[in-house]
Amino acid sequence: MQLRRQPLPAPRPGDPYPAAPLLALLLLLALQGAAAAPAGSGEPEDSGWRQDAEPPRGLLSQAARAALHFFNFRASSPSALRVLAEVQEGRAWINQKKEYKVDLVFTTELYNPEEGKEHLGKCSARVFFRNEKPRPAINITCTRLIEKKTRQEEDYQLYKYMKQLKNLLDVVSIPDSHGHIDPSLRPIWDLAFLGSSYVMWEKTTQFLHYYMAQLSSVKQWKTNEDAIDFDYTVLLHEFSTQEMIPCHIHVVWYPGKPLKVKYHCQELQTPEEASGTEEASAVAPTELSNF
Repeated sequence: MQLRRQPLPAPRPGDPYPAAPLLALLLLLALQGAAAAPAGSGEPEDSGWRQDAEPPRGLLSQAARAALHFFNFRASSPSALRVLAEVQEGRAWINQKKEYKVDLVFTTELYNPEEGKEHLGKCSARVFFRNEKPRPAINITCTRLIEKKTRQEEDYQLYKYMKQLKNLLDVVSIPDSHGHIDPSLRPIWDLAFLGSSYVMWEKTTQFLHYYMAQLSSVKQWKTNEDAIDFDYTVLLHEFSTQEMIPCHIHVVWYPGKPLKVKYHCQELQTPEEASGTEEASAVAPTELSNF
């Protein structure tokens, strides 16, 4: 015997509205909302933001450089340092406080590319500039540029080279007066650039960015611990003021471990001084899963 499905009786006036149709209606409205603003569109969820059709000149490149300084610091690998190649696309939003939120995609290249090897990579990032305040908030994801095993081996070779030095480092200036970096000093420069990445990220604003121009007064300390422990002074080229900012930086590094950085910078335009301390595992989160 075949059972027939009986139609549901129509609700009478005054009866409570059935729960199932109400849930279906709410689900439909939610789906329509999702279609109107698809996931991953990058649209800020906060109220008070509006898209800036003509963001300030150089803002996208500024955001990409800040994101890479942050990425290099968090990655803690002198063998896999990245620099900006090209911004491919980006959008910016502004709020009433003149703060900027930037979503962008850009390509990167290795800081020290080897001949004949593919060295281009791609990153996507969201950068939040708090008006003219430094230390932008960053979330970044990058494709892998070199294999993890290769990176670990190169980092360990640098570490072993530093540890086996019979005479502790006491370097006057890198590069020399002719702009040349001796190949034997290149690992020192790269490790200093890694530590300086934290300082450059922390000092960056939507109007100012930095580049390491010169390394001097490098001193390596002998410790009972396995980590490399050394001090150095750098001159950071500040764009767009064109000032050279001297910073004294202390770095503790061991392959595969979070980088530890302390620094003190002398600001030239004002009598104020800037300083900070940080460990790579303690800062705001970022995506390094593809690193």
